[in-house]
Amino acid sequence: MQEQIILTGIVLKQSPVGEYDKRIILLTRERGKITAFARGARRPGNKLAAATDPFAFGHFKLYEGKNAYTLTEADVQNYFEELRMDYIGACYGMYFSEIADYYTRENNDEYEMMKLLYVALRALCKAAISKELVRYVYECKVLVINGEFPGVPTDRALEESTKYTLNYIAASSAEKLYTFKVSDSVLEELRQISTEYMKKIVNHEFKSLEVLQNLC
Repeated sequence: MQEQIILTGIVLKQSPVGEYDKRIILLTRERGKITAFARGARRPGNKLAAATDPFAFGHFKLYEGKNAYTLTEADVQNYFEELRMDYIGACYGMYFSEIADYYTRENNDEYEMMKLLYVALRALCKAAISKELVRYVYECKVLVINGEFPGVPTDRALEESTKYTLNYIAASSAEKLYTFKVSDSVLEELRQISTEYMKKIVNHEFKSLEVLQNLC
């Protein structure tokens, strides 16, 4: 009999399959990014309905197949309900998830990316933290994790606080990233740098970013 496995992860995205099923992309601690099918998850009242929505974080019990997994149970620890009631926040969250989906692979060690996404989603739920700041910190840290962060720019004059912030982002663990605020001028410099780095290094069109830019 096929053995079940339990993975800790977060749902990056979901799509309908057939009449009642869902296909989900999970970013997991143990096996990186995987594809799983949830049978009957679109039926009213199905136990997997909420657990297969984007941002759901917890423990997922699955059967492993040749090309995909089958989800049978889920113990969700955080649904990020705040983002379900905040359309702008949800759009930021979808953008973060799309970046994570773009960068991660199956059977890679993607723990740092999963942790970063989780703490960034938590930060989006806090009214005291600017969502723009959450975004620029997330973008820069993604580049750090993937070994692509160029560091502090040396081709322009920057505020000392901006330099300090960029070095702090590069050196700090995910858990400590969203523990500070910045002035409007520093936020603007972070915006310019992060936007430039993402365009130059990643050079990928994220659909959720287009939606976000039309809203903000």
